[in-house]
Amino acid sequence: MNTLTFYTVDVFAIDKYTGNQLAVFTNASHLSPLQMQRIALEINYSETTFITATEPDNGGYNVRIFTPKKELPFAGHPTLGTAYIIQRAIIQQPVEKVHLNLQVGQIPVSWERIGDGGEVLWMRQNSPTFHEILSAADLAPILNLELDEFDTRYPIQEVSTGIPFIIVPLKNHTALKGIRINRERYFQFVAKTYAKDILVFCPETYSAENHLSVRVFVEYLGIPEDPATGSANGCLAGYLVKYAYLGDAALDVRVEQGYEIDRPSLLFLKAIGEGESIEVSVGGKVIMVAKGEFV
Repeated sequence: MNTLTFYTVDVFAIDKYTGNQLAVFTNASHLSPLQMQRIALEINYSETTFITATEPDNGGYNVRIFTPKKELPFAGHPTLGTAYIIQRAIIQQPVEKVHLNLQVGQIPVSWERIGDGGEVLWMRQNSPTFHEILSAADLAPILNLELDEFDTRYPIQEVSTGIPFIIVPLKNHTALKGIRINRERYFQFVAKTYAKDILVFCPETYSAENHLSVRVFVEYLGIPEDPATGSANGCLAGYLVKYAYLGDAALDVRVEQGYEIDRPSLLFLKAIGEGESIEVSVGGKVIMVAKGEFV
């Protein structure tokens, strides 16, 4: 195998060494899917991406995304982190937008300058689709929660913007922090569901600046708990608009994730209802951490 250059970035970061880690390989055109999968397992981050062409194809860059266990058609923090590396390492000049060609289609990523001199990267996700409504009685033993800890004003529902998640509303932070996944019950349950991964949220937060606190469990893909999940939060954004959780058809919120596993993260969510569809965008900061080579 030829020498492979890779970069490590923190996505949805608050500062360096926060957010969700991502490894991005920039010269991966000669790798087979099996080699990519083995490298992703070796890196053992929640996701690793491979840029398979350094020239645009139909206006976008071809990218493949792998967890330690399998390839994904889409994922949030890999999309933002890979766009950041394309701009820095391949294009090597400021751009307003980069398109990634993923299995779910072409996803645009744009840059926004913010007041502290930094920048937020935004991705437009596919319009959410809404699937089965599930029972709190089924989820309670999986999450080790009591029934009265669920916010029953809103449904537990499978939602997808490319990857489906089970969206679970809770009443407070105490319930959110108390979750302990029962793996045996979890795998029995998701064997029968469309969505395999779980996003749990509540309206209480660690930081007063933020609006919601979230935890995401992706055991099915080999990730017990994810520190920052753009795809799941895109589903959450659509859910919040559909059910007017914050009392409006337009959404512009700050969501915190990862505090319980010592990787505090910050995601920006925007969404608006447009007839039968909902337009969803997810944003966050990306910070370069390392550059290296596989030999």
